[in-house]
Amino acid sequence: METKNIKAFGADAAAAALTPMQIQRRTLTPHDVEIEILFCGICHSDLHQVKNDFGGAMFPMVPGHEMVGRVTAIGDHVTKFKVGDLAAVGCIVDSCRVCEYCKESQEQFCDEGVTFSFNSADKTHGGYTFGGYSESIVTDEKYVLHVPESLDLAAAAPLLCAGITVYSPLKHWNVGPGTKVGILGIGGLGHVAIKIAKAMGAHVVVLTTSATKVADAKRLGADEAVLTTDPAQMAKLTRSLNFILDTVSAKHDVNAYLNLLKPDGSVVLVGLPPEPLSIAAFSVVAGRRSFSGSNIGGIAETQEMLDFCAKHNITADIELINIQDINEAYERLEKGDVHYRFVIDMASLKN
Repeated sequence: METKNIKAFGADAAAAALTPMQIQRRTLTPHDVEIEILFCGICHSDLHQVKNDFGGAMFPMVPGHEMVGRVTAIGDHVTKFKVGDLAAVGCIVDSCRVCEYCKESQEQFCDEGVTFSFNSADKTHGGYTFGGYSESIVTDEKYVLHVPESLDLAAAAPLLCAGITVYSPLKHWNVGPGTKVGILGIGGLGHVAIKIAKAMGAHVVVLTTSATKVADAKRLGADEAVLTTDPAQMAKLTRSLNFILDTVSAKHDVNAYLNLLKPDGSVVLVGLPPEPLSIAAFSVVAGRRSFSGSNIGGIAETQEMLDFCAKHNITADIELINIQDINEAYERLEKGDVHYRFVIDMASLKN
């Protein structure tokens, strides 16, 4: 297959600094869309992959799975996009397409395993995938999203991961008018979850360990904000919530939050704690409560999420950076020093 060289930023080894590099992208096949990447969000999982925290990392690695840009070329059989369209690529760039989950537009559950935007074996074209810290990407139109014109492009980039990661479980567990929802943690995921849950019509209660984030929770649209380190505040919430979205990626006591649920309520984990979490039997048996998990969403649902966010004017709160500042951004991200998402202005890659 013919390829062409493009500019990118990536790491040559685990935990190495990200530096400029050249990578190869395939030339267009009949169903491909080529997108000039204008903005790319930085997800905490980018950092995990570069550090090989999950194992199996392939180097050189170009991270990035929150890409927003403009279509620059299309294959002969492309019907969904034309040159000049705004477009986005998220976490998934391919799947088997024939299993029951792919046929139901739930590609994230593909029996053969999805092909992710980076650090993933490319079963169709060979080699492995490179992500969005690059000039452009070539992707089958089936896995490309339309970006509503009304959205701020830079601030919309994190929706491709953070947005769908919280939208999917909120929708699946029927969050809406008449439900009282807890959002545990205000970070890259949590701050978007507050906005989306509120737009869905829920009464939103933020649960945070940070006193400084209590006021910010109200700014983001929360109805209440509770300091989880204050036993009196937590006691007032006992048996009061229908649903809790747990965005915390550090070790924490899930039982404390299960006990805040009404009967038949659910705590749904979307964070990725590095250690197993302990669940006490009575935390779930009492009240028929559930502890579940969720991870991203399918392509159709991701498009639905983007359209929902456009309708309700929802984007991430971001700090826009140049690609040359990526290593400093990673250091700050590791310390939690970002409110609430870094996004790379990819025009800086041309410098």
